[in-house]
Amino acid sequence: MREPNATRATDSTALGDAQLVQLARQRDGVAFRTIMQRHNRRLYRMARAVVLNDSEAEDVVQEAYVHAFASLDQFRGDSSLATWLSRIVLNEALGRLRRRRPTVDIGTIENQPPSQAQIIPFPTPQLDPERAMAQREIQRLVEQAIDDLPEAFRIVLVARVIEDMSVEETAELFGLRAETVKTRLHRARALLKDALKKHVDSALTDAFPFEGKRCARMTSAVLQRFNLPV
Repeated sequence: MREPNATRATDSTALGDAQLVQLARQRDGVAFRTIMQRHNRRLYRMARAVVLNDSEAEDVVQEAYVHAFASLDQFRGDSSLATWLSRIVLNEALGRLRRRRPTVDIGTIENQPPSQAQIIPFPTPQLDPERAMAQREIQRLVEQAIDDLPEAFRIVLVARVIEDMSVEETAELFGLRAETVKTRLHRARALLKDALKKHVDSALTDAFPFEGKRCARMTSAVLQRFNLPV
């Protein structure tokens, strides 16, 4: 009995949104899992861009999925499933902010001051320790600079650049005009560039690191050539 289930799980990844939703309406667990695996990254990033906290972003996405799966009859296919789910995540995330700050609204947070935030732990490729350390520092600077953007600019930047959503899809998601999306993205990039520029000089001093094992290896090699103890 396991083999048909395995085949079905594999086949589910090839199904379109409409087919997955239809199966999910029948409480099909494989369809639920496929929907979540397909959209987890985008929804987490969207939530994270609003609440600025890793664990709370996970809670937001989880609650959004519960609401979405309980309300699948409301999905009419007028927009993509990704956009529909993103709206639910956005509403859940903003709802949490409103409970803390009653005046929070997408249209009124253009000039929200920077806030302190946790850093998203991006995976690091397998590099030597010195380069890995340098890369993590660059990531930390970029992530902190994104976190410090005013929310209205930050969420558009995440949607357009990090999630590669189109102008039209971003405008539909946030209820904005296309020109407003373009303006906010331009402003976000400018603010990000200014923030990172402040750190460039200090970061350059750590470029091309030559410490640790590589330094020891070269030093030993030179000493050996002179028949000196290493």
